[in-house]
Amino acid sequence: MTELPGDAYAILRGHHSDPFRYLGRHQENGHSVVRAFLPDASDVEVVEECGTAVPLARIHEGGLFSGELPNGSQHYRLRARFGDDTVEIEDPYRFPPILSDFDLYLLGEGTHQHLYDKLGAHPMVSDGVEGTGFVVLAPNAQAVAVVGDFNFWHSKRHPMRVRGNGYWELFVPGAQPGDHYKFAITARDGRLLPFKSDPLAFACELRPDTASIVFDERSLPRPTRSPANINAVSSPMSIYEVHLGSWRRKDDNAWLSYRELAETLPQYAREMGFTHIELLPVNEHPFDGSWGYQPTGLFAPTSRFGSPTEFSYLVDACHRAGVGLLLDWVPGHFPDDPHGLGVFDGTALYEHSNPLQGRHQDWDTLIYNYGRTEIVNFLVSNALFWLERYGVDGLRVDAVASMLYLDYSRPEGGWIPNKHGGRENLEAIEFLRRFNREVFGKFPHATTAAEESTAWPQVSRPTEYGGLGFGYKWNMGWMHDTLDYVSKDPIYRKHHHGQILFGLHYAFSENFILPLSHDEVVHGKRSILGRMPGDDWQRFANLRAYYGFMFAHPGKKLLFMGSEFGQEREWNHDQSLDWHLLDQARHRGVQALVRDLNALYRKLPALHELDCNASGFEWVITDDSDRGVFAWMRKGRDGRAQCLVVANFTPNVYHDYQVRVPFTGLWREVLNTDSVYYGGSDIGNRGAVRTSSGAVPTLSLTIPPLAVIFLVPDA
Repeated sequence: MTELPGDAYAILRGHHSDPFRYLGRHQENGHSVVRAFLPDASDVEVVEECGTAVPLARIHEGGLFSGELPNGSQHYRLRARFGDDTVEIEDPYRFPPILSDFDLYLLGEGTHQHLYDKLGAHPMVSDGVEGTGFVVLAPNAQAVAVVGDFNFWHSKRHPMRVRGNGYWELFVPGAQPGDHYKFAITARDGRLLPFKSDPLAFACELRPDTASIVFDERSLPRPTRSPANINAVSSPMSIYEVHLGSWRRKDDNAWLSYRELAETLPQYAREMGFTHIELLPVNEHPFDGSWGYQPTGLFAPTSRFGSPTEFSYLVDACHRAGVGLLLDWVPGHFPDDPHGLGVFDGTALYEHSNPLQGRHQDWDTLIYNYGRTEIVNFLVSNALFWLERYGVDGLRVDAVASMLYLDYSRPEGGWIPNKHGGRENLEAIEFLRRFNREVFGKFPHATTAAEESTAWPQVSRPTEYGGLGFGYKWNMGWMHDTLDYVSKDPIYRKHHHGQILFGLHYAFSENFILPLSHDEVVHGKRSILGRMPGDDWQRFANLRAYYGFMFAHPGKKLLFMGSEFGQEREWNHDQSLDWHLLDQARHRGVQALVRDLNALYRKLPALHELDCNASGFEWVITDDSDRGVFAWMRKGRDGRAQCLVVANFTPNVYHDYQVRVPFTGLWREVLNTDSVYYGGSDIGNRGAVRTSSGAVPTLSLTIPPLAVIFLVPDA
């Protein structure tokens, strides 16, 4: 065999960055020459359009073949013999590029909003031939090849070409939906990295397997539209937070599928009066115990419960039930599994290279490099993907505080200041602002929510006024203060009266969601019911009073699954909720109360219309710490749309308790958490009470023990 050029040896070694320069059809010295790389083939022919078959000479024992096209056909096929089998295949190296020049411009600029329409694996027809186009970002790689079912996972069979700023692409004829694949990446120093899953895979294998799966995301059905204004600050918003793997399970403890969940979960949420379901992260993740918070496949619904199409069916079922669907989204960190994003092209591509910036101390996970144009484009496009392709109604962003602060959970000297010497992560701040601008710009009826646990200002205020631009912020301070208060024996609560009052000092500084989330029922914290003091009667009464207080408090509501019927034990992601507890009247009573609280919250404009506006709230009684009583007025936009709320956090009954109100006449007691229907002692005001005569309208109330009552003026 004659001496081969360097391009040939680079192909053989799997180190070529532009195999099209050597393989495929070329004009050389006035002749059409075809070169093919088929490592396991014994013989290869080129078949022209006219049907003429010409043998190609083996020019290297590693699988390089070359020969002349007598008729110079633009379209040709390869006929190869593998052992006793002869197959006819298309040559991947005769097809045009996948990425246009405009794509490359937008990718380089970091403004490609439809990144997911180009990167990843896309079934397509190129030059009349069906196959799949593969595109992946690996700017520091020496070479990249796609491996999969279509080439028997041969790491050199399908080398890709690099274009633009490190985007590798190849159209593979015959590769089709359902094929498993990964990328074989050769680092700049010549190391072949562990095969990498596709960062933009739309479907993935079930753990412990880690291959990406070709799926046509454009084939996803369009879900039914959600109810209008479902996310508006003036609308009722009561969120049921759910972990799909443990909401319900089958008798053998197997998971329910997306389709099985679609038949039960949305209807249950609707019957309970919730306006939204929020799912813990559904992105593909390798470790069940991360609950989805350590994702490796941001674009793929987890295969644990079915296919992407079946997940789309669940979204549609929620909307058909009149329930919005929110997703937990994790742009703050990712795990370092070898098949994932970590050291993706042999360098720190998605993460910071310096561990003082690029690794979380708490979770031992990697942190995205928010200063890198391509990575910000990747994350923002992922957010838009779930809203556009699956029609979800919003995203709750996890661990925002860890993104905002460079010294988050780091010791002194264990972090790198910003360019001004401060602790604020300026690049993450700009990323979050861009994320919110693009989400609301393209999907104005969607929403976003931040789990932000510090006093960072203006989280839910517009970016043009210096805010981060979120629709809502989780009120972590309210949750900590009030849970701490109700966890104390009532005899001590008078010394902690301010924990109930304090939240109203800042309740309208943000658009708040009041969260009793999954984080509050794990890791030894006990369930919400498990925190309640006293004997069984007092525990359940405390729980009912706390829920009444929550639904009467300004702010949208979020309750983790199981809490709505008083789950006794901590949440376990490997087991179903304890639905058998509903055989007991006291648990059915809690469930009935939550259902009625949701109904009242949705019915009365006073309880939701001005949730995020100070004009919708007025304290009536704040100083009765000895008796543990609080009273306040909730207001709607209409002058008579008012609701008096009275809370008693002691086990004492108070008769003839005087409370001033704005209107004379009859006030109806529309809900009492001490009702016998909920398991209470049925002490109250017999449905209504009339104001006494005098200059200031006053109600003489009977206040039940460990209870909250709601009263509205008669129309």
